[in-house]
Amino acid sequence: MTALRHLMRDPVAAFGLLIVVFAVFVATFAQWLAPFPDDAFESNIMQRLRPPSAEFLFGTDNLGRDIFSRVILGTRSALLVALAVVLAAMLIGVPVGLIAGWRDGWLSEGLMRFTDVFLAVPQLILALALGQLLAPGIFTAMVALALTYWPFFARTVFAETRRLRGALFVDALAGIGAHPARILFLHVLPNAAPAVLVRATIGMGFTILTAAILGFLGVGATPPTPDWGLAVSEARQHLPDAWWFATFPGLAILLLVLGFNLLGDGLRDAADPRLRRSRH
Repeated sequence: MTALRHLMRDPVAAFGLLIVVFAVFVATFAQWLAPFPDDAFESNIMQRLRPPSAEFLFGTDNLGRDIFSRVILGTRSALLVALAVVLAAMLIGVPVGLIAGWRDGWLSEGLMRFTDVFLAVPQLILALALGQLLAPGIFTAMVALALTYWPFFARTVFAETRRLRGALFVDALAGIGAHPARILFLHVLPNAAPAVLVRATIGMGFTILTAAILGFLGVGATPPTPDWGLAVSEARQHLPDAWWFATFPGLAILLLVLGFNLLGDGLRDAADPRLRRSRH
């Protein structure tokens, strides 16, 4: 609760939280908030590339679809992809970090060197390579992103486990005969949870941005899916005349990534007392 109060007292973090909560609200009720939820998937050449107006708040795209509706529907897609990727990366990275941090010897070294191999390759390049091996689509982007993001969780949990395994409460639990798995999952992991939560929050923003880049490059979402990165890609040949076509999906990417980054920074400061003391 102390960390939550500190988070709410931080105006920058509170602003990030507001953006994220608003995005979740929009994604949840996207079907009702979008003025043309059905027409957002169907082309209407007679109203293509219309500028923003009272009828079409964000204008229309090259196929005559309402950009405002597609941006709203794209919020759901962006959040679902980010959530699925982060959860999948946690399921891989957290156990790897726990085992490598708890054990010494060849197993720990082997796991962390395997993690370093993934970390040594730029995430976007690796995701593009994986995306090219599979058929383009949302599922391909999710698999590629999950397989490239898990090392960040592994490194985070490894460092926290190494720090916690020498704590007095761990020695006490080992002294009374507690099983290592019980110590790891019921005591070490909950204490490492704040660091994992911060990594997950920042990872949500980074995943949204990377998924948009994959969509822009043609490896992620495919038409007629309402995808922000795909919309920016389709708008390139109509710039600068139809400026609204790329502007509003691009602003949606910017705001949501900014929101998660600000919230992640606030959670990091709230969860680490040393950072709070250094600021006051």
